[in-house]
Amino acid sequence: MTTRHRPPGVLRRTAGALAAGALALAGVIALPASPAQADTTAKGDVIANLWEWNWNSIASECTNVLGPAGYGAVQVAPPSESLKQSSSYWWDVYQPYSYTLNSRFGTATQFASMVSACHAAGVKVYTDAVINHTAAQTGTGYDGTTLTSKYDTPDWDPGDYHTSADCPTSDLTIQDYSNLTQVQDCELLGLPDLKTSADKVRSGLAAFLNKQIALGVDGFRVDSAKHIPATDMAAIVARLNTTTSGAAPYVFDEVYPGSTPQPSDYYGSGDVLDFTYASRMKSAFQGNVSDLSSLESSGILPAANSVSFVTNHDTERNGLHMSYKDGDSYKLANLFELAYKWSTPTIYSSWQWTQSDQAPPNSAGFVTDTDCSNGWNCLDRDTAVVGMVAWHNAAGSAAVSDWSTKSSSVIGFGRSGAGFFAVNNGSGAATYTFATGMADGTYANVVDGGASTVTVSGGNASITIPAKDAVAFYNADYTCTVGCDDSGSGGGSTVTATFNEYASTTSGTNVYVVGSLDALGGWDTSKAVRLSSSGYPVWSGAVSVPIDTSFTYKYVKKDSSGNVTWESNANRAAATTTSAISLDNSWNVASDSATDVTFNEYATTDWGTNVYVVGSIASLGSWNTSDAIPLSSESYPTWSKLVIVPKSTTFTYKFIKKDSSGNVTWESGTNRSYTTGSSSGYTTSDSWK
Repeated sequence: MTTRHRPPGVLRRTAGALAAGALALAGVIALPASPAQADTTAKGDVIANLWEWNWNSIASECTNVLGPAGYGAVQVAPPSESLKQSSSYWWDVYQPYSYTLNSRFGTATQFASMVSACHAAGVKVYTDAVINHTAAQTGTGYDGTTLTSKYDTPDWDPGDYHTSADCPTSDLTIQDYSNLTQVQDCELLGLPDLKTSADKVRSGLAAFLNKQIALGVDGFRVDSAKHIPATDMAAIVARLNTTTSGAAPYVFDEVYPGSTPQPSDYYGSGDVLDFTYASRMKSAFQGNVSDLSSLESSGILPAANSVSFVTNHDTERNGLHMSYKDGDSYKLANLFELAYKWSTPTIYSSWQWTQSDQAPPNSAGFVTDTDCSNGWNCLDRDTAVVGMVAWHNAAGSAAVSDWSTKSSSVIGFGRSGAGFFAVNNGSGAATYTFATGMADGTYANVVDGGASTVTVSGGNASITIPAKDAVAFYNADYTCTVGCDDSGSGGGSTVTATFNEYASTTSGTNVYVVGSLDALGGWDTSKAVRLSSSGYPVWSGAVSVPIDTSFTYKYVKKDSSGNVTWESNANRAAATTTSAISLDNSWNVASDSATDVTFNEYATTDWGTNVYVVGSIASLGSWNTSDAIPLSSESYPTWSKLVIVPKSTTFTYKFIKKDSSGNVTWESGTNRSYTTGSSSGYTTSDSWK
């Protein structure tokens, strides 16, 4: 689902907001003479969710990875034209401008070619369908469409949206997420809500989806489905054509947890994404994996009606579920999902991020080709994941059997003789004897690509599972197909270290992190890791570093001529465990003389306007508004940010607002003042004046 994609500014989420998202709509384009076909009759194949990859990269991944690895389908981003604005935030694509298929991911021709390439590889294609609403922001879209009124688009007129006659709130937005009428007839975060009870709207949405089907699309992930009445959703699905393979399109709905409506309301129109399943994965792999013995009675959705996942683009950012930043535990949760017989599993691959609104790697907003060694997290091609996709396909419908709980961190189970899986989420290697249910023999371990083997004798096997790892086998002759020795994200026994450095720069100068680890260049500035300026003046970057390792590091600046400027303070020090870490620093403020202040400012804003803090010391911009620190709107209307400043220091500060054109508005009154001490964890609580 696309539940938490509120951008900075006027899209305001009520504290109790539980749902959100967007459905994607497609447009009229010339159809290929004879679309390639994929076998879509086998529901339940593994879905690779290549979120916000461009069409050319998906075509390549289908051909070179997904098809050979045995994935059944690929889930792709909304393909319609969407809002295009200067920050190029990821959530732009959940604000449809028109139903043409020229988008930030490529042209309509490239989209059609991607579908054909995936079909040629035996991979079905499911698109993200944004049909609950259209764009909240006016402006220009990626295909040049200009909107001057959010209620008047190339596809819809003002009468096609819910109005005050349908929505009881004064501003037409959802205020009470326990009120079914508001949830389904009012605007989600200010996004114009389509009147899906109207025959014209139902027909228009079905026509958009049917044009994708004519190109070979095999199904849809329906975004924000809980904001569409179940009867309307069923009526739209009933108007969909069969796919080019002759099957009904596969539909799975995003129904974010909440008091109303319930996931079961939507079983008549398709399967439902299981958020509770992902929550159980987080609880187990950040706690005791032994708890998974009762997974089926833990409140997850029925297998026959659901699609499982470990994380998605919303929940990895809002903290509801795990993310790649959880390192090996995150990967292990995905391996378990593939091993355990339940619902249709998905594997999520996207890009690394440091801020929740951060855009995917792009050029003028258009998403650039996926580079799994630079900024992208390609879990779908990880050696262990590829091995478990093969394991999953081989196990088929065989029931779970031979469950064994060895400790709170170690479990194992079989699939009625079709395969065996054991996982160790602990910090040290573990050796146990398991009853496997497998025939005697020697088997290849698919988790390491077949590099190691397991011998079964009398149905039992003594297995040593490395820390934060798994062992799985089903076939003596398994050979790694794709992704061999490829962690997809630089993995192995690694965790993510996110570096955040406040540093003002001049045009053409960038900030890097360099340190004692190979992943940080081994103190070689030519190999230093460049940080992203998307949150300027805070430069950020995520690096995969070894677990349980101490290291030193420092930040440098490089200008356009390659000249290097080092921070003046001593080397910084950090240490990893088995969990992701975040390192917050400020240029030339030594770690041992630094403390943190979290600035909290209550301030309402218009759409596209953000709140910043600026002050008298260098780490607050020295009163230069260009170097002011952007605050997060995650808890709007309270804007917050943790800032690294010197200890035992008195400084003055003030809050400002900047609109999308860069215009600055200062709050009134005198400068605020604050004095830090020698400890940490300071906070302010202010209101705009």
